[in-house]
Amino acid sequence: MSKTQLTFLGTGTSQGVPMIGCGCEVCKSTDPRDKRLRSSVLVEHEGLRILVDAGPDFRYQMLRAGVSSLDAILLTHNHKDHTGGLDDIRAFNYLEKKATQIYCEKYVEESLRKEYSYAFEEIRYPGAPEWDVHIIDDKPFTVNGVEIIPIRGRHFKLPVLGYRFGNIAYCTDMNHIPDEEYEKLQNLDHFIINCVRRGRHISHYSLEQAIEVAQKVGAKHSWLTHLSHQLPCYEDLKKELPEGILPAFDGLVLD
Repeated sequence: MSKTQLTFLGTGTSQGVPMIGCGCEVCKSTDPRDKRLRSSVLVEHEGLRILVDAGPDFRYQMLRAGVSSLDAILLTHNHKDHTGGLDDIRAFNYLEKKATQIYCEKYVEESLRKEYSYAFEEIRYPGAPEWDVHIIDDKPFTVNGVEIIPIRGRHFKLPVLGYRFGNIAYCTDMNHIPDEEYEKLQNLDHFIINCVRRGRHISHYSLEQAIEVAQKVGAKHSWLTHLSHQLPCYEDLKKELPEGILPAFDGLVLD
């Protein structure tokens, strides 16, 4: 089995860090690890290059990471900070001379049809993005013959998916993982979980809850993502976390 590698393209919440107009300590930090684009990861697994989510920072994330090809895009849910950059797959269509493969749940596809109606028209405008949408649910599926395991979670009342690739699992934008899903999270080297702030949040894990979930999963290493400016600066947050749990940052590579 080939090695699985994951690169954090963005580790920020829906408004990113720094947030527009904010002068807090985190937003004014000069530490590059406190500069967070909207959450997304690039996974290289079994010879495939797979993107999870394509938010408003998608174009810059692809340029910054030097990505020139993608085998698939997996979407976790339909919120704008995870789908808002999909128009820019036009560049990959042009370079690769083919449609981009997108995997998502049915309700997410329905949202895309509304948001990007021009991409679904029978006679499309020249230059409109080309994609083939594959409908998935919480059962394992394959991309070019390679198995990927979805992890069901809830984002307030919205059903969302995380994904397991070999020994790495990525679960963003959740505030609940059903007990039966933890079976899919056993024997991990790396577990990535969202954490937006201290104290309970309506649709995301709090810092305290994320730590509890990470310890329940028991991966060798756990990483916090989808972080907001309401959490401390990277170095301060790192110091207060239990052993084996660390904040992720843009550009971090796991393998």
